[in-house]
Amino acid sequence: MSEPSSSPTAARPQSTSADGWRPDLLGPGFEQLTLPLGTDEEGDVVATLVRYTPGFRWRLRRGAASGADVLYVHGWSDYFFNPEQARFWAEAGARFHALDLRKYGRSLRPGQTAGFVTDLAAYDADLEAALEAMGHGRGEASARPLILVGHSTGGLTLSLWASRNRGRASALVLNSPWLEFQLSQAGRQALAPVIGWGARVNPLGPMPNVDLGFYTRAVSTRFGGEWDYSPEWRPERGFTTHPAWLAAVLAGHAAVAAGIDVGSPALTLLSARSTLLPRWDEAMRDADSVLVVDEIAERATRLGPDIAVSRIDGALHDVFLSREPARTAAYAAITRWLRGYAPGR
Repeated sequence: MSEPSSSPTAARPQSTSADGWRPDLLGPGFEQLTLPLGTDEEGDVVATLVRYTPGFRWRLRRGAASGADVLYVHGWSDYFFNPEQARFWAEAGARFHALDLRKYGRSLRPGQTAGFVTDLAAYDADLEAALEAMGHGRGEASARPLILVGHSTGGLTLSLWASRNRGRASALVLNSPWLEFQLSQAGRQALAPVIGWGARVNPLGPMPNVDLGFYTRAVSTRFGGEWDYSPEWRPERGFTTHPAWLAAVLAGHAAVAAGIDVGSPALTLLSARSTLLPRWDEAMRDADSVLVVDEIAERATRLGPDIAVSRIDGALHDVFLSREPARTAAYAAITRWLRGYAPGR
């Protein structure tokens, strides 16, 4: 599905409103806001909030998410580039926002180590800045329910944040959340001490790249997929990984395995099957080629007492980048769940 270019090499829009919002690279209806987060050893740190404002529309009936605010958070080696998802939530009656976390996408600055953190809780600052801009800051009493939507590592990050901030979100929608390591709990437990040692000795040491580019081949228009996006912000074989970053992710997996409570109902969307192979197979265009979805489905039950799981036939790792029939099924699953749960009503 070819959408407006979101390349970082494109000319950046110059007009900025008094409150800091300016046109976004996704085109009409999309705006972005830079959220300063201080500095670290690599320079200025920012997050970037994107909002979709489609303008006034007459609605014949109340949408499944009417009156809600939605905040979407991307996964590893990723950023927000999917206007269709924004339009879905707008049609459902919500105000849609997406967050490019520090050192990802719109927030990545020259000289920074892409995607690098040593603790997933570091993203609390990114999330708090975004929520404050949306009117959901700490201590604020918004009349609008908050729905958090997270993909892959973003789903893990949001789940951990919600468990530390119970009651602030009304619902979570998790799109193939990375809740467990691909080698299973036993593999994670065996690997964690080695990775932890590497994180202490050489936290930024490059790790072997195990991404063979198959997922990109299933998604990108450059390789027969349906989506156009920046290869600089979403590389063919992902960003370089580092021991300290992986140690942070494994710690998150361990927390989920022990059981957490996200404090609200949660819906997890997953592909019906995984296809993890050392060679390309056309079946990867209709399956998750990144995670073991059966294990993620089990881990989703550790997120709290009110959890639903929907398995989407033909879905990719990012369910909302799948072929159209699977995307339609995923959006229908969200609508059914929202109409049954109806947050904030």
